Amino acid sequence: MKIQIEKVSSVDYPRLQQIWESAVLATHDFLQEDDFTEIQKQLIPAYFPQVTLYKAVFTKGREISGFLGVLENRIEMLFIDDPFRGQGIGKALLRFGIDQLRINELDVNEQNGQALAFYQHQGFEVIKRSELDGSGKPYPTLTLKLRASC
Repeated sequence: MKIQIEKVSSVDYPRLQQIWESAVLATHDFLQEDDFTEIQKQLIPAYFPQVTLYKAVFTKGREISGFLGVLENRIEMLFIDDPFRGQGIGKALLRFGIDQLRINELDVNEQNGQALAFYQHQGFEVIKRSELDGSGKPYPTLTLKLRASC
């Protein structure tokens, strides 16, 4: 199946919320339940309008399978619906961000080993570590930067 990357409109937000939930439940087992709920109900809906969002859709069926949120040169969010993981969608969104949007930096939770390995495999390297996440919660965060050769 062919993947297309398109800009998101606000009508897509409910589907993006579902994708976020599916992805986080599959990969963020370190999150406390209260923190998950706060992020899900308050933070994610507030973040959507603050970033430029792109969706990955399959040309057949037009189902949104993942999304990318960027701000300036940074990826602020990249989530893949759990049933679609491992099918090249994350790589397609990341390559789109690098090639078309010139992103070269992102943050990732240190405990999310799958995401860290994915980004490192795609040419990113750790440049900084913080004990707290962007909301001040005790989830160590790594800042990654794209190597110049990628």
